[in-house]
Amino acid sequence: MHKYPKPTHLVRTPDERVNWPQSIPFLLLHFLPITLIFTGISTTAVVLFLVTYFGRMFFVTAGYHRYFSHKSYKLARVPQFIMAFGAETSAQKGVLWWAAHHRNHHQFSDTERDVHSPRKGFWWSHVGWILADKFKAYDADRIRDFGKYPELVFIDKRDWIAPWTLGITCYLIGGWSGLVLGFFASTVLLWHTTFLVNSLAHVYGRRRYETDDTSRNSLLVALLTGGEGWHNNHHHYQASARQGFFWWEIDTTYYILKLLSLVGIVKDLRQPPDRVKYSGRIGDEVLESH
Repeated sequence: MHKYPKPTHLVRTPDERVNWPQSIPFLLLHFLPITLIFTGISTTAVVLFLVTYFGRMFFVTAGYHRYFSHKSYKLARVPQFIMAFGAETSAQKGVLWWAAHHRNHHQFSDTERDVHSPRKGFWWSHVGWILADKFKAYDADRIRDFGKYPELVFIDKRDWIAPWTLGITCYLIGGWSGLVLGFFASTVLLWHTTFLVNSLAHVYGRRRYETDDTSRNSLLVALLTGGEGWHNNHHHYQASARQGFFWWEIDTTYYILKLLSLVGIVKDLRQPPDRVKYSGRIGDEVLESH
């Protein structure tokens, strides 16, 4: 059986340090769901939680990732803006920032220039890199294809507008309980399930394809993230909008995109050709954490 070589550890550079003082708001937000003790949990708040978690997960996976980062399908300008705005309600920074850094990750996966390789530490790949001053900016040249749209530049620079809009909406619909559970709690959960793709999906799981990185396939991560857990598949063929290459690999983001393509909103939805699915295979090997 093919054995994937144990990756060597990479040492972070001096400028790859977390800015703890400026990270305090991010860290404190994790404690806000505790206030549900005082607000209570209403049925409306529970519904808001489910809608804002699964709805925003779709915008993150279909928008930030499969569309803006990889252009695996096409959208007209209005639905493109809606996809960007919906993704930014996740409070994961601007659409151009997100996509530019993700393109960096794929170009330099698991090398010294990868922005969030687990080879620099699991915690770093999960969330640490986001809190470092080094990555507050992005290379505009990486995202020139979408940087030409002024409406995307506008909301990218003002990435607070979308999450604030959603937060206020949750409050107006569900009161304090709706705000805390429907927005803050679902945002924290959304953050960390999304981040699992950068961390856990590069540390534990199965490798079907020989790639130059540590990407794995994980059913657990796929279920939590609408199909993003088929990460080794994705690194093997990044152009595909479908990351669950085979029928048994659950990919709900792709299923929704497929439905949208049937009504003409999504066009040119890319799938992995057979030559890709059956080439470069090393089997479905279970790999322990390095």
